[in-house]
Parts: sequence; structure tokens; C-alpha cells
Amino acid sequence: MENLYPYLCLIFFIFLTIKLLTRRKQNLPPSPFSLPIIGHLHLLKTPLHEAFATLLSKYGPILYLRVGSRRILVVSSPSAVEECFSKNDIIFANRPRTMAGDIVMYNQRAYVWASYGPLWRNLRRVSVVGVLSPFMVQKLSSVREEEVGNTVRRLFEASVANGGSTPKLNMRYLFGLLTMNVIFKVTTGKRGVEAAGAAGDEEEAEAEKMVFQEFRSLFFPTLGANICDFFPVLRWIGFRGIEKGMKELQRKRDEYLEKIIDGVRLKSMPEKDSSFIGKLLSLQEEDPNFCTDEVVRAMAVIMFVAGTEMTAITMEWALSLLLNHPAALEKVRAEIASQVGHERLLKDSDLAKLPYLRCVVNETLRLYSPAPVLLPHYSSEDCTVGGYDIPKGTLLMAHTWAIHRDPSLWVDPTKFKPERFEGSLEEKDGSKFLPFGLGRRACPGAAMSTRLVQLALGAMIQCFEWEKVGSDKVDMTPGTGPALSKATPLEARCSPRLHLMKLLSQI
Repeated sequence: MENLYPYLCLIFFIFLTIKLLTRRKQNLPPSPFSLPIIGHLHLLKTPLHEAFATLLSKYGPILYLRVGSRRILVVSSPSAVEECFSKNDIIFANRPRTMAGDIVMYNQRAYVWASYGPLWRNLRRVSVVGVLSPFMVQKLSSVREEEVGNTVRRLFEASVANGGSTPKLNMRYLFGLLTMNVIFKVTTGKRGVEAAGAAGDEEEAEAEKMVFQEFRSLFFPTLGANICDFFPVLRWIGFRGIEKGMKELQRKRDEYLEKIIDGVRLKSMPEKDSSFIGKLLSLQEEDPNFCTDEVVRAMAVIMFVAGTEMTAITMEWALSLLLNHPAALEKVRAEIASQVGHERLLKDSDLAKLPYLRCVVNETLRLYSPAPVLLPHYSSEDCTVGGYDIPKGTLLMAHTWAIHRDPSLWVDPTKFKPERFEGSLEEKDGSKFLPFGLGRRACPGAAMSTRLVQLALGAMIQCFEWEKVGSDKVDMTPGTGPALSKATPLEARCSPRLHLMKLLSQI
């Protein structure tokens, strides 16, 4: 055994020499000092976007990290983002393999997590044609209008029952219900939960909360990368039961989804079902090899996850900002009054005539984008970014939080100034405004989401006077999760505007 030690030392020396020589040949981006095995894990605290921002301020807009077995490229400048998602768009069009992708995204069959290739292109085509194309977004305007109308009626009834002003409202819950019902109706053809009536219907309200909480528990948990994705040995030993927990969640999801899908299947005239799942089931009959049951469930999961939480988060931030900036709120109200009037409720077709309302939503997305760091991309081959060598198999993280608050790109970047978007649609700002990503893997549901936010926000401002609970400003402290929600839910009260009482009583 003692004779083996010199050979082991020699092998280790050769390995170390090769590694050092290889590293010298690579022109990698700036990187902090890393520790053996864990790499830069000790530098990545929660919330992750703040940890990245601290490192980027020290090392520049292109940062190279290593965590366990993974290499990570973090970019926070428009030029680097543009290079990644234009010149190198195909190279970075993949998603990394993760435990969540394998288990709860059906072995990466959901198009958001699918690897770039024929499967992803087919899944995206089905999603866009089925529900997210400009034609379908317009066609589904009646669904958005109906559910926004239901929410307005709910608030009016609550205010009447309470003597003219609503009780204290949990806006996170209210917006979550709204988005859930819209997406449920688009996806399945029916509402997710029947709204409880006026305040005082305690049994109905409790049943409503139970349905909503069940939905949240199944589709809102954080399912991004976890520590086992960076240290595979931890998955082998069942670290903290993470994999076991995901499998149990997936089992419950499947049971939930099967009931929904079976309900659509059993409709008397399934060939006329215009819901997203109905269209997928029709496609399944035509091409069962592609549109399997797993694909149907995976597509439904993406609609529920991406279409509810992120949209509700934006609504809550937007109303919070307006309550803290009453002049902006009054400007939105005046614009709606001049373009829509007081005789009817705001419609989806009116949104094109309300540019300042759109500016408010854009400014909200800039300051509090639900995804402060975009979903990770994965390089399929070696490439260069900003003159640096980027090895194959590197995770790409685009830091939208840092870009949206960069003082070299935005005047007074931390201040709420909707006017900065006046006269310029967000598309013209290219890679410096990217709440929905960029390139071929940008979120295809951006139009659906922003139109719902604008419609809901506009209708609530049109119909009600709003006031925050307490005399202080709304607390704008972000939470610590990967989806950037407020640390504390927004609480507010509203009362019907007197000259809209007749309209509200007829909704």
C-alpha cells in the first residue's frame, strides 16, 4: 500500500497541472475566488438576485461562477444579453436538466422546460396556436372581461353589505382568485371556483378559500433548481427528502389534473370544446404518439403555473405602487374617464386607447419584474460572450433586476416614473427591458398576461376609490422567493364611486 502513495501523488500532480494549463488557455469571465468542491456556493445567499447584484457590482456585468458540478454565467448588461439571445440564441436555447424538470415537468415534456429541438417546436406551436396567438388573445377577451366583471361585482356587493366601503381586503388573495378563474376558464372551459357572494356568506367564502388553497399548494410551490441539481450525490442519498417530496407533489398533481381532463373528455360535444385541454384532446386523437396524456398534463401545468401566479404578482405590485403615488393613480383614472366614460365598464378593446395605463404596467414590470432572474438557459456548445470564452454546458442567468435598475440605462432607476415609457412601446427598448425574456424562448404568454393586468387594474380604478390600510405608505419590501412577490400581502379598502353606482348595480 505504501508503494501506491508516490503514484497517487504523481497522478494528482498531473491532473492538477492539466487543469491549470487548460484554465489558462480559456479566457473565462471575471470570477470570485472559489472553494474546493462547493465553488461559489457560499456567496449565493437568498434572495438570489440580490446576491448576484452584489457580485456583479464588484466584478462587472459578465460574471462566471461555479457551484458544485455546474458552471454559471450571469449577465447584466443589454449588450451581453443581446449577444446571448441573438448571436448565440440557438446555443443558449436549451434548458438544463433538473430534478424538477424530470419529475414535475414530465421528463421535460412541458415546453417551458423542454430541450430545444423538434419536441419543443411542436409544443410551442400547439401553445401559441391553441391559446397564445394574437388572434386567440383577442378571441379570449370575453373571458377576461367576464372575470374582471365578476371581481368588480364582488367588491361592490361587499361594500354595500358593509355600509358603503369594503372590509379590509387581502389583494393578493383577490388577484390570485381572478387570475386562477381566467386561466381555468381558458384551459378547461369552466371557472376554477365559484366566487362567494357578499361579505357574510361565511360558508361559501370558506369553501372558496379551500379550493384556492388546494390549487396554490399544487401549482405555486417553487420548483426551480435545488441543491441536488448542483451536487448530484445528494440526490443519490435522498438529501432532506427533496426528491421524495417532489414525487408526492407530482402524484397529487396528476390526480387533480386527471379529474379535470376526464371532465373535459366526458363533455357531450367534445369536438366543439374550445378550451385549451379540449384542443389538446382533439389533437391527441389525430396524433396520439405526440400528444400523449403526459404532454396534455404538462401543458396544463404550465398554463396554471405561469398564467396565475406571475400575473397576480404584477397586479399586486401595480396597485401598491399607485396607492403610494396617488397622482399617478388619478392620471390613470382621468385617462379612463376621457376615453371610456362612466356609462359602461372598461373593455379589452379600450386598452389601446389607454397608453398611460400601459406605462404604469410597464413601469411595474421594470421595478418589480416577477422573475428578477430569468429562467436558466443552457449552452449546447462552446461560444463567446463579451469576448470571453463560455464552455459548453454552462447555465446562463440573465439578471433582469440589475438591468432594470441600472443608472446608466434608466434615469432615477429606483423611482416609479410611468412617464418614462410614454411615446415608446417596450419592444423598442430591446434588451434593457425584458420582463418576459428575449429571443426564441421568450414567454409567449406576455400579451395575455399584460392585457389581463391592464384590464383588471383599469376596471378597479374606474369603479372604486381606493385607500391603503393605515396612514403609512404601502410596504414595498420584496419577498425572498424566486418569484418576486411582496414580503407582505397588500391590504386595502375600496368604496364605489358615487357616479358609477348605477353601472355597478347592473354588472
